[in-house]
Amino acid sequence: MELHDVWFVLIAVLWIGYFFLEGFDFGIGVLTKLLARNRKERRVLINTIGPVWDGNEVWLLSAGGATFAAFPEWYATLFSGFYLPLLLILVCLIVRGVAFEYRAKRPEERWQRNWEHAIFWTSLLPAVLWGVAFGNIVRGVKIDAEMEYVGNLADLLNPYAILGGLVTLTLFTFHGAVFAALKTVGDIRARARKQAFGLGLLTAVLALGFLSWTQLDNGDGASLGAMVVAVVALVGAIVAIRAGREGWSFALSGLTVVAAVAMLFLTLFPNVMPSSLNEQWNLTVTNASSTPYTLKIMTWCAGIATPVVLLYQGWTYWVFRKRIGTHHIADAH
Repeated sequence: MELHDVWFVLIAVLWIGYFFLEGFDFGIGVLTKLLARNRKERRVLINTIGPVWDGNEVWLLSAGGATFAAFPEWYATLFSGFYLPLLLILVCLIVRGVAFEYRAKRPEERWQRNWEHAIFWTSLLPAVLWGVAFGNIVRGVKIDAEMEYVGNLADLLNPYAILGGLVTLTLFTFHGAVFAALKTVGDIRARARKQAFGLGLLTAVLALGFLSWTQLDNGDGASLGAMVVAVVALVGAIVAIRAGREGWSFALSGLTVVAAVAMLFLTLFPNVMPSSLNEQWNLTVTNASSTPYTLKIMTWCAGIATPVVLLYQGWTYWVFRKRIGTHHIADAH
């Protein structure tokens, strides 16, 4: 296997890790409006991800940085062609981080309510836009012979990509509801399980349609295997949450995210960004990659740094593993 193939796999792993981890905290952000009934319950939900949400975003920075270094042509075409949606995602992530930090800085109800609105919308919009973006990457966009995107914003809002956005929204919200059930106690835990079951059923319908469409258009045997794993895991997660087995359900909902994203990358390879105008203008792991020497240096750096990051992040989740409830929230909040 060539180094550019290795780095395609590594970038896929980074995106898989990002969607697995950031997926449930996007879901928690959406659930602050759908699940929480009062300010105390919203505080409980926010506290379930309070120690980890910023660490989850490291995976996005790593994926973006790795793409820039390993596949500069892919990075340039992607960020120029998808400039507006990616800018909107970036703004949402900035405002979301500020909202988490600033919400409790002042006691006024209006102040806190406005930041809670910001958390909801800046969780919902990226959850949709990431699905739209990856739907377009897999489907193919208007790239010319100079490796430049020549389409417009309307081209990105096609039925396949919009369906992808709905799938990521519902899947992340389901993943977040299962996480909420896993991390809370009392009435909010019971309602999280009930809501997760309904969200799981909706996700199953949308995901089956999107993954089947993907398989029919670009799939092979490997992507079909990943699709089967995703569908079976999703059904298992729904059954497990219905039975009150939050741990199993969270593991299976996470496996659903992993398998679904893996399927998208399997259908994409060896392309990194197909052209819908001419197959010969596709960006591939070969024509979009950096030099072998650059990839070699990156491989050594990743081999040293990645285990340290994984150990630290795993330790963080272990430290903050206990459940919380409204009785942990002081009345002053």
